Amino acid sequence: MKHNYVVIMAGGVGTRFWPLSRSVLPKQFQDFLRTGKTLLQQTADRFNKICPKENLYIVTNQSYLGLVKDQLPWLRDDQILLEPVGRNTAPCIAYACYKISTIDEQANLVVSPADHVILNEKKFTSTIQSALGQTKDKDILVTIGIKPDRPDTGYGYIQYLEDDDSLKSGPTTSPPPKKLKKVKTFTEKPHLRLAKRFLESGEFVWNAGIFLWNVNSIIKAFGKYLPEIAEIFEGGLSKYYTPDEFDFILSAYSHCRNVSIDYGIMEKASNVYVALSDFGWSDIGTWKSLFNIVKKDNYKNVIDGNILIYDSSNCIIKTPKNKLLIVEGLDDYIIVEHDNVMMICKKESEQRVKEFVADVKMKKGEQFI
Repeated sequence: MKHNYVVIMAGGVGTRFWPLSRSVLPKQFQDFLRTGKTLLQQTADRFNKICPKENLYIVTNQSYLGLVKDQLPWLRDDQILLEPVGRNTAPCIAYACYKISTIDEQANLVVSPADHVILNEKKFTSTIQSALGQTKDKDILVTIGIKPDRPDTGYGYIQYLEDDDSLKSGPTTSPPPKKLKKVKTFTEKPHLRLAKRFLESGEFVWNAGIFLWNVNSIIKAFGKYLPEIAEIFEGGLSKYYTPDEFDFILSAYSHCRNVSIDYGIMEKASNVYVALSDFGWSDIGTWKSLFNIVKKDNYKNVIDGNILIYDSSNCIIKTPKNKLLIVEGLDDYIIVEHDNVMMICKKESEQRVKEFVADVKMKKGEQFI
């Protein structure tokens, strides 16, 4: 366990959860599920049995340093990796992995978003521990796949091979997980007809965006598939954990292109595996995904606020408690008011929220973002 590390990515703004998720307080720093803990705090707690607290790292935007320190006050300063600007997941992961490599050449890593919901944490822990037993001494890159229960067009999909013998050879101190499968293809957010075909085939799982690998395997992959990113962060090997790290990262990110780890490495590498599981996962990336996992009234409405509702069903409504809202005759709508913004749209149009935000920023100003 001493060589296990967890990297939590907590730098996003959560645009698709606008107007509740805003640039000054993104969703990962909020208690979306009213548990008494924010999504970031829940995520950190989830890994207590995976790695020691001193081996948990947070990668976030520089502007969120205060939020991270307030919510996870036990972190050392060198456990909080500050990005000057968002460049997607590949630079974020490269920063963490190259930094950790300088203190532990045997590091075995989990990389996880900060804003996911896991309902069965016991099964989650078992899945992670089983996969880490393989990644620690094999040159493989592992992602977590969730058995789909609906043809959701908001998730990425992974197609896997049912039979693969490549994990049976080579040194290992633990048996291969029965549910670790060789990845065949990745498909990002398919249209509904294709998503239905995926579900019917039984060969596809949702891509949870949680990754596992040892530090040598991922650095090797960066060198092969994203050599320019590798070169940038290799340049900091003498600067990590020193006072020079901050200035180095400022310069490094100015040279990084925007690229995801999925596109940059996982979709190209031949040593990618998926750990199959079903532990009650949701990335709560959209209002609809939140609707799917929370308690509903007798008419399948999710209501949070001072609201009277008539002849309406399948709606998710969240408003301030100091205002009364009357809703009548709506089906399958999202109604959200927060601060200086109210949004009303059909649930089926939720993927347009990012478009709404872009238009608001351009036409109405950043005070609404």
